[in-house]
Amino acid sequence: MIPKASQRGGGKDLATHLLNAFDNELVEVAEVSGAIAPDLHGAFAEWEAIATGLTKCRNYLYSLSVNPDLGQGQLSRAQYMDYVDRVEKALGLSGQPRAIVYHIKNGREHCHVVWSRIDYQNEKAVHLAFDREKLMMVTRQFAREHGLELPEGYGPGRFDERRQKVSLYERAQERATGLSKEERQLQVTQAWRQSDSPKAFVRALEDLGYVLATGNRPYVLIDIYGGMNALPKLIDDRSVRTKDIRAFLEKEFPPESLPTVEEAKALVAQHRKAREQFAKARDDGAQVEQLARAQAARRAPVEAAHAEMVARQERERETLLREQQASRQALRAGYLAETARVRQQRDEARPTGLAAFLGRVTGVSAIIHRVQRYKDAKRYIAFRESKQGIVRAQRVETALLQRRHELQALDMNRQLKALTAVEARERKALEEKRVREQRLKDRAGHEHMPALALDLKPRGRSASVRRAKDRYRDRTGRDQARDEERAMRARMAEEEKRQEPETPDIDLKDAHREALERQEPWSKEVDLPGDFARAAGSEDGGGNGGDDGTEEPVRISRAERKSERQRSRRRGRDDDFERER
Repeated sequence: MIPKASQRGGGKDLATHLLNAFDNELVEVAEVSGAIAPDLHGAFAEWEAIATGLTKCRNYLYSLSVNPDLGQGQLSRAQYMDYVDRVEKALGLSGQPRAIVYHIKNGREHCHVVWSRIDYQNEKAVHLAFDREKLMMVTRQFAREHGLELPEGYGPGRFDERRQKVSLYERAQERATGLSKEERQLQVTQAWRQSDSPKAFVRALEDLGYVLATGNRPYVLIDIYGGMNALPKLIDDRSVRTKDIRAFLEKEFPPESLPTVEEAKALVAQHRKAREQFAKARDDGAQVEQLARAQAARRAPVEAAHAEMVARQERERETLLREQQASRQALRAGYLAETARVRQQRDEARPTGLAAFLGRVTGVSAIIHRVQRYKDAKRYIAFRESKQGIVRAQRVETALLQRRHELQALDMNRQLKALTAVEARERKALEEKRVREQRLKDRAGHEHMPALALDLKPRGRSASVRRAKDRYRDRTGRDQARDEERAMRARMAEEEKRQEPETPDIDLKDAHREALERQEPWSKEVDLPGDFARAAGSEDGGGNGGDDGTEEPVRISRAERKSERQRSRRRGRDDDFERER
């Protein structure tokens, strides 16, 4: 028999955990006391509201789990209740609201008890001093009276030292990897002893499912499931010191060359995700469909209750509306009937003949008419007040009905929301179970985790980590074609650059002179007769109106200097400007 207890908050998560039907073959809510809501989510929400409103207590719940030893037989419900009452009395929780849930998991029945620590009468939380010692005392007394043997560590002596050494983080690593701390230490120590070089040691670590990284300590190991451990702590050899490990690895793997813890975790996460997606694609989904059918069967009554509630509320609103209309119509009908009766009596009692004449002459008829009008007004005022009273009462009835319907809808929505949370937790548990089973399959025939084979290079080549990461990416022909296209474009650009003509040299003096002439075009003297003569000569072939063939034409050599050609071009532009002028 192993009891475990703790003070905690988070009632919503606790209720979702207790109602998880995927991890348990049986979930039985045996008792919910001290709350208006009959379910766990509603009760824990009420206790949280009381704790928030009356106190500043955050851990407003006290949770206890009782796990009997199957080798000594199951406990009866009476024995469970006897133990719960003893614990409640020893801790001072008598009379506090509580919930009791029974689970059967892997054929083992156990009990969960949750108390509210808030004493609403005194507006304070129940102080639980030395609750572990009191719980152990009650457990030992209960075991003696019922002839039960307690496991090691539950006696009056001290706890087992080995149990104290194992932390919660190491237990979580053991659940994730399937290997205990001692097994992992043995594997890493063997790899250390059998490696004759840093590269061989890193390769051996990768074969064991580890990545060598750096963090707050120079050398840490990240396993394939994201767990982190310092490398010296996994080498179980007292002759090996931390400085020896650092001196051995610094030659080829200095800390600054290794990936950081975050980078290594992202790397192994990508590798792990690829493996899990591949395994998930091969899964036929039978367990998912089975869970979906079970959840649909459990949700069907709640959905039916929700639909029935909506229909019932609609009928109640229609019934109330009809009753209110009937009440108002009855009041109006009574008023009209009374008015008609009074008028009939007055018509029957109305005087005729000489009596009517005397009544008009003496003014008696006017007085009687005034009295009748006063009675009619008084009767109408009474009718109006009665109608207003009925309307006010009906408004109150309508508001009460609407408020009751809103509370019912909120309660139903809360149940649906709680059911959705439980279904999400069950799907998560199914996924964790599938991943755990797949990890066991991956380890089939091996005593270590799946190998990573990242091929880290020495001397801090950071790109090698990225190449190792890209190794597990699903490459297709598109990446190769893109790389070839980029290389071809680069070669074409280099070829075009090689074939471009060189830019001629520029004479700075000529360029400066040309710029000055463009800025002052009127500085040159104009010779009109000479310009006309040159123009006529260029057109007729000679300067005197024709070419007699005696003079040879002037030939301009191609080897004329560059400056002469530029001056001739400027002279031609000046001549054109003069002609236009």
